[in-house]
Amino acid sequence: MSVKQITAFLENKAGRLLEVTEILSQNQVDLRAINIAETADYGLLRIIAKDSDKAEKVLKDAGVICTATPVIAVAVSDRPGGLNGMLKILAKENIDVNYMYSIFGHIGGLAYMILQVSDTENAKKVLIENGIGIAGAGDLGIN
Repeated sequence: MSVKQITAFLENKAGRLLEVTEILSQNQVDLRAINIAETADYGLLRIIAKDSDKAEKVLKDAGVICTATPVIAVAVSDRPGGLNGMLKILAKENIDVNYMYSIFGHIGGLAYMILQVSDTENAKKVLIENGIGIAGAGDLGIN
């Protein structure tokens, strides 16, 4: 299963992130994960929302440039070495992790990581084969 990540392109200027979170807040969009990366000229705001379709629509309606990307949410044992074990499996299969970030909180002893990888279907297959859970929308409390 994949989940929908929204990436918004933001100018690097004071208050721009606030403007975007204000749009989401005013439209009752609940966030499950957030990641911010930046370059000299712009920032990339990546979010997983409870309702990603709604998040994408309200941002686009407000003139925010954004795209939707399928990513995988991986259940990693919330213990020392849990993340390392999952990454070893991907490395063994020569699957690149382009970027990764965590979801707010953890559930039942599991931390959830959002991964954007070079080969999504193969990554899901090898992780499942190696006992690593792939979270679906219901597991994350998203629509």
